[in-house]
Amino acid sequence: MKHKYFLILIIVTFSIGGLKGQDPHFSQYYANPLYLNPALAGSQICPRLAFNFRSQWPSITGTYVTYNASYDMYVPALSGGIGVLVDVDRAGEGVLNTTLAGLMYAFRLKVSDKFYINTALQATFVQKTLDWEKLIFPDQIDPRWGIIRNTNEIPPENLTKNFADFTAGIAGYGERFFVGFSASHITRPNEGFISTSRLPVKYTVHAGGVISIESKPYKKYTVEETTLSPNILFSKQQDFEEFNYGLYLNKYPFVVGTWFRHSTKNPDAFIVLLGFVQETFQVGYSYDITVSRLTNQSGGAHEFSLTFRLPCPVKAERIAPINCPKF
Repeated sequence: MKHKYFLILIIVTFSIGGLKGQDPHFSQYYANPLYLNPALAGSQICPRLAFNFRSQWPSITGTYVTYNASYDMYVPALSGGIGVLVDVDRAGEGVLNTTLAGLMYAFRLKVSDKFYINTALQATFVQKTLDWEKLIFPDQIDPRWGIIRNTNEIPPENLTKNFADFTAGIAGYGERFFVGFSASHITRPNEGFISTSRLPVKYTVHAGGVISIESKPYKKYTVEETTLSPNILFSKQQDFEEFNYGLYLNKYPFVVGTWFRHSTKNPDAFIVLLGFVQETFQVGYSYDITVSRLTNQSGGAHEFSLTFRLPCPVKAERIAPINCPKF
């Protein structure tokens, strides 16, 4: 019960007051590419349909659950990729709900035969809703008997907040390496229900490579090739900074991986992943092992991903994709 009170008070503070929160994050970054960077729209050339689910801190009542779906493909007539992203985030047993739908376009520039650059812009419609009846305030809580009083807090006039949001991104890539940068909430929209609370800009940098460990390396990368893929990701949103270091091993048809995530002040979690990959689909499961002061009393985090690769238009099959990790 104490965990529940603490969580709901946190939600009240961050959603109604003047403090700023951070965006939901996923551990399987590349299984959710459009959420990571809109410049990855159309990066696999062929149409791609992805679904993601994350349950954060399941051992604590009323924590964070996020659902995500996306579709993207490369369109030769537009010289770039297009994508659509839908995301639903529920915090505190539905006390604070965020739903967003975004459209993006990534222009593809051929710098040389072996290097390409994607630049992208994303426009998003965001709706936040606050369920006032589920909120618990300090004046409702008796130290001995729990919640026995009515609150004197006055609800805001509007419990729904709608606004537009924009993200920009860029990615450069060759046959076996890639690097990307994105900036989210570049117009800093107001998400406050009572007072002005502008969403901080989030900056993300990610990079990695694909290293063959075959006795006779393939001349061109394929999903069947046995590879190692080291990766790094850094994100910053106002005063919050997050570093991620990871390594994937692809031994077809399986992928295993591990990441370590930490802020500038303390460690957060070790992440372990198991994935199954085929030409037309992939499925993955990851678990965050909490190593902060919360220890694993929080229950860590469970994450599932499912991606379908649909038939590719004939004209697009000869275009070089970004060979980033599957998860």
